[in-house]
Amino acid sequence: MSQNTNTALGILAGLTTGALLGVLFAPAKGSKTRKIIKDKVTETGETLVNEAESLRNSVADSISAKKETLEEQIEDLVSTGSHKAEDVITSLEKQLEVLKAKNKKLQKS
Repeated sequence: MSQNTNTALGILAGLTTGALLGVLFAPAKGSKTRKIIKDKVTETGETLVNEAESLRNSVADSISAKKETLEEQIEDLVSTGSHKAEDVITSLEKQLEVLKAKNKKLQKS
């Protein structure tokens, strides 16, 4: 995510620097220079909006993927826990049968 941010900032800085240098060294009338500045600002703003949207989509995709992975891990954990609980119940039932048999023998004596 920080690499995308650095890339977006680098692009923005490059566009701004290029626009300013182009305006400063261009031999044009004031009205034409103002129009060029306005156009460059608009273009840079659109680029910034596009980069921000791309970054937002990238973050949203990453969060969505992590959410799906987390949901899968939770399902696996619940499934494993369920199997373990079933094993414990089975073991306890066997122990209960053994104790019942011993109790029957003791009651007969």
